[in-house]
Amino acid sequence: MAEHNYDYDLFVIGGGSGGVRAARIAAQTGANVAIAEEYRMGGTCVIRGCVPKKFMVYASDFGKKIKHAAGYGWSVGEVSYDHAKFSAAMHAEVDRLSGLYMSGQKNAGVEVFEERAEFVDAHTLKLQKSGKTVTADRILVAVGGSPWKPSEDELPGVEHTITSDEVFHIEELPKQMVIAGGGYIAVEFAHVFAGLGVDVSLVYRGDTVLRGFDDDVRMAVHQGLIDAGIRVITKAVLEKIEPLDNSAMAYRVALDNGEHMDADVILMAVGRRAHTVGLGLDAAGVEMRENGSIIVDKWSKTSAENIWAVGDVTDRVALTPVALREGHAFADTEFGGQPWNMDHDDIPTAVFTQPEVGTVGLSEADARKRFGEVDIYKSDFRPMKNALSGSAARVLMKIVVKASDQKVLGVHVVGDDAAEMIQAVGIAVKMGATKQDFDRTCALHPSVAEELVTMRQKYIPPAAVE
Repeated sequence: MAEHNYDYDLFVIGGGSGGVRAARIAAQTGANVAIAEEYRMGGTCVIRGCVPKKFMVYASDFGKKIKHAAGYGWSVGEVSYDHAKFSAAMHAEVDRLSGLYMSGQKNAGVEVFEERAEFVDAHTLKLQKSGKTVTADRILVAVGGSPWKPSEDELPGVEHTITSDEVFHIEELPKQMVIAGGGYIAVEFAHVFAGLGVDVSLVYRGDTVLRGFDDDVRMAVHQGLIDAGIRVITKAVLEKIEPLDNSAMAYRVALDNGEHMDADVILMAVGRRAHTVGLGLDAAGVEMRENGSIIVDKWSKTSAENIWAVGDVTDRVALTPVALREGHAFADTEFGGQPWNMDHDDIPTAVFTQPEVGTVGLSEADARKRFGEVDIYKSDFRPMKNALSGSAARVLMKIVVKASDQKVLGVHVVGDDAAEMIQAVGIAVKMGATKQDFDRTCALHPSVAEELVTMRQKYIPPAAVE
């Protein structure tokens, strides 16, 4: 397929979700495809992201379930948690999945280079370990993102902190932990470690966590952190970190509000950046934003005629299933003769706090900004399961509806199994279902999810009541 005697029809940089999907689909069309991955096949999700994180969420949540089982007649003896045993099992599964990603590429006929690739020009790449130079007709950049940390000048002592890359390799649980940040990574790990018995403090520069989510979801998650025993400090940032001598704790963390706290692990979860530093994109004529992310059009095409980019490196929607679909769409369009592009509207999203968040569509604020008048349906209740368990956890459900035509614009759930619910609800929202379509759906009783089709009373804010 390649012209000009290029070595490959397609060369993919990055063996994460988007890259491996694109490489495999393109190779199945008969294209000559290669992929380079500098670390381990599987990318952020499999190696140091959603997969091991979800295992940690499960591990943490089991402790609560054991406690709550007493309300249902189960007597449990002495309970203990072995972090080393859990970690070994988790990493063994990660290794297995990474191996499947590797074998999937080879079975599809993709040539795999286990080394870093950098641009020499728009059609030429240099492999950094072997020093080999290769050429390709088309190149796909799928290098993902990496955790961002402030510099030593911005935060003295920052070298004593870890990021989400290292958090999966903590060999011994800390006694006290400080987490900086208020996004999904910060709040998820706050719950994880609190559930495992760690004394956790969360420091966030804003006033309510999960900026960008629906305000009711944000408030519910914020309160959930407090209910879990996590110390939440808002409107503050880390100012200085100093090692401690002759102390049970390893470090003292000073905040810009004058407070300080001691901890033996400090997790920086203050953002991620596209992993493009040193990639040579300038030499290839690829335009980037100031934050290093690659600018692409709806077809994932960059400013260079023969180069595309998918996944987190584009800073569109940083979710694994999005990267998969973007990579698949690229391969179908460029090699399969079936052009299509990823629709980034109404993507179901979960935050694995405890209880978890499931959301699809627009927040109330975004819906009002875009469409003006909206109807809000909201329910906050104690689920049946907690009637005997002793848990005080509640469920929040919220439906945002466009007033003019009753189309459901957004659905937001905070509660156990919210992610499972929102995947199914996402189908209805994507199809353009109306509130009346929800109303016509028979409830499944008894279930938490039935509340989504039984809410009839519009929510009227207290300030609007005369």
